[in-house]
Parts: sequence; C-alpha cells; structure tokens
Amino acid sequence: MRTEFLSELVGTFVMVFIGCYSIKAGYSPAIISFSFGFAVFMVILISRRYSGAHINPAVSIAFSITGQLDKKMLMPYLTAQFIGGIVAAYLVGSFGATEFSVNIGSGIGIEVFITFVLMMSIYLTIFRTDSDLIVALVVGSVVACLAFIFGSHTGASMNPARTLGPNFVSNSISVIPIYLISTISGSCLAALAIHRKNSNN
Repeated sequence: MRTEFLSELVGTFVMVFIGCYSIKAGYSPAIISFSFGFAVFMVILISRRYSGAHINPAVSIAFSITGQLDKKMLMPYLTAQFIGGIVAAYLVGSFGATEFSVNIGSGIGIEVFITFVLMMSIYLTIFRTDSDLIVALVVGSVVACLAFIFGSHTGASMNPARTLGPNFVSNSISVIPIYLISTISGSCLAALAIHRKNSNN
C-alpha cells in the first residue's frame, strides 16, 4: 500500500504542478493544454507499474466500481491524490483555479461530458492493451485535446484533485463541490456503461 500511496501522491503532484505552473508562466492555451497532457503522459509512463497511475479521484472511483481497483484501496488512493494536488498548488501559488466562463448548467454538463469521455478512453485503451506507452499516449493526448477544446469554458478539470488544490489556494472555494460532483458523475457514468456492457456479454 505504501508504494501505491506514494506513486499516486507524487504522480498527482507532478501533473498539477506542471499544468498549473504553465498557467502561472503565462503560456498560450495550446501550450497549457499540452503541458497537462504531457504531464499525464509522463506520469503514466513512469508510475503505471506501481499504482496504475490514476492521479485522479474520479478515475479511482470508477475503477473501484468496475473492479480495476480493490475497494479497500480507494481511500488511500483518494487521500494521496488530494494531498499531491494540494501540495503542488501551494508551491505554484494562486494560479490554475478552474472556473466557469459559461452558465453553471452548461459548465456542469461540460465537466460531466469530458470526464465521461476521458474515462471511456481509459477503459477502451486498457481493455485492448497493457502497454504503458500506448496507454500513456492515448490518455495524455485525450487530456490535452479536451483541455484545449473546453479549457476556456470550465478550465477542463476532469479531475477533483486538479481542482481542489488550485481552487483552495486561489480562494475560489464555492465552485469546488460543483466540480467534484460533476467530474465524479462523469467517470461513474462511464463505469456504469462499461459494467452494463460487460454484464450483457
């Protein structure tokens, strides 16, 4: 358990730190999106063998539903991910908070949708290959693309740990529960879709 905990903590830290630091540096939306995607790619490539490289509470919750994560490991995973995101946010400073530039209903819909797409891309990839490189390429690319397309609307969170730390440090706290519920709902919808598909086969 210690290995998995440290892997998730460090992996989430790296993803949040690199992504939010690119925002702090004032890079273009394309570079910021690439930074998040590249960070996800690197973390998966390096640490998937140790913990699965979820680096996202929404992913861990979905995996606990469909059996890729033992339910007794869920709380350690979530704890590690949230700690990693918070520590990274404190080091970066008040940059990278996710906020809605659209109305709240549209924002919730976007976050549910893009987290669903991300989770489905993960499922469809890991069901076809166990190659760390391929999984890292696919998931990192999906994160980068979704961030680029939807980042200007909601910040393209897709990840409760990516929102909690930066928003807390930036004192943008009121929207945190909305992001947490939206992203977890999206991943759970994907998990339920996969569970139903597997039950029908």
